[in-house]
Amino acid sequence: MTGLLRLVVAGLFAAALSQFPAFSDQYVQRLGGQVDALAQVADDFDASADRAGMTRSEALADLSGSTFLDAHQQDMRHVFVRLDRARADLQMLRLAGPVERMLLPHRLRDTQTLRATWGDFRPALPLTREGLVAGGLGFLLGWLLASLIRRPFRRDDRLGWR
Repeated sequence: MTGLLRLVVAGLFAAALSQFPAFSDQYVQRLGGQVDALAQVADDFDASADRAGMTRSEALADLSGSTFLDAHQQDMRHVFVRLDRARADLQMLRLAGPVERMLLPHRLRDTQTLRATWGDFRPALPLTREGLVAGGLGFLLGWLLASLIRRPFRRDDRLGWR
């Protein structure tokens, strides 16, 4: 019984971990989109600061004095930090292959992107109901095909073949 339990647990872990490459590919694609979106926000902010004759730091410092401006300043600081972190993570994840990414789980740290990826992710193995049904049908079709192919090659005992 212990051997069977080990086999089941090992199989479950193998099935789960086998999903990581596909999941990390989808995460990298989404993170790339996040970097593009955050970069656009940062570029727009920098362009506005430049038109006002300010640097980014000066423009951020100028965003104060009211509840709204203070909140907007914090939001923009968060955008810049998130953009820098996401760019660094994206660069590392793109350099690593899907299997190498298993050594970089700390680079899958953008919680919004991680949550969105997980929400849309569908296992690559037939672990969904639809996948299991399709796999079951494929198993039955394969079984029938193997039976049909085998039929002409049966030995005919009436002819004395053995």
